[in-house]
Amino acid sequence: MQVVNWLPRTELPFAAPSRPELLQALEPYEVFETSGEEAAAPVAVVKPAPETRPAVERAKIEVPRPSPVTKAVKVAEEAAPVVKAPVVPPPRFALQLLRAGRCLLLVELPTGERFQSRDPAYLLLKDMLRAAGLPDSPQIIGEPVRWPLLVRGTMDQGPEAARDFVQGFVSARLEDEPCVCLWLIGLPAVRFAGEANAESWYRELQVDSLGSVWALPGLELLMEEPQRKADVWQAMRRLMARWKTTDE
Repeated sequence: MQVVNWLPRTELPFAAPSRPELLQALEPYEVFETSGEEAAAPVAVVKPAPETRPAVERAKIEVPRPSPVTKAVKVAEEAAPVVKAPVVPPPRFALQLLRAGRCLLLVELPTGERFQSRDPAYLLLKDMLRAAGLPDSPQIIGEPVRWPLLVRGTMDQGPEAARDFVQGFVSARLEDEPCVCLWLIGLPAVRFAGEANAESWYRELQVDSLGSVWALPGLELLMEEPQRKADVWQAMRRLMARWKTTDE
C-alpha cells in the first residue's frame, strides 16, 4: 500500500523499540505562501460574459377597437332604410315617318294607329302641306315607331333609350335619302328626336344627328286650339324657301 512509516498508537508487546526521529512531530507544510502586498491586493472577480444573442423584435399588431361612437354610427347605418332610386316609367307614344317632297315629317299619331284617308288629323296634315307648297299626299316610310318596344322584359325603355332609338331610326332614313328640313309634329317627336320641349314650338333647331328640324305642336292640339294655326303659318313663311325648288 506504499506505506513508508507506520507508528502504532500504543506500545506493542514484544515489539522492537521505535526510532526516536520518527517520534518527532512534523512541521506543517504550507503549499503556498503569499506576501503582504499580495494579501492586501483586491482580488478581481471576473464574471463570465453573458451569452450574446441577436435581439428578436416582435412586431406588435394592435387591432383598433371600435369606439362607442363608431358602433353607434354602424348600428344607425344598418338600421337606416335603403333608399332606392325612383323607377321612371317608360314613355308611351306612336310616331309615323313620312316624306313630302324635299322634307321628312315625323308625326305623332293621335290614336296610336296609322293615318286613314278620312281621319281629321290626316286631313289637317294635308292642308298644312299644301300651304307649305309640298305634295299633299305624303309617302309613308316604314312602320310606326311605338314605344315602349316590349310589354315585358328587363331592357331599358326609359326616356334616354327612347331618344336613342328614335334618333337612330330617323338618322338611318336620312342616310337612305337626305332632306332639307325635318318636321317634328307633336311633343313626343320634338322631345325624343329634337331633344326639345313645347317651348321650342314654331322654331327651327339644329340636331347633331338629324340636321335642321322644325318643331310643331301635334295635329290633335292644333284641332283643339285653332288659334295656334296662325303661329304655324307665320313660322312656315320664314322657312318655306328652304324646301321650295327654284322652278316653282
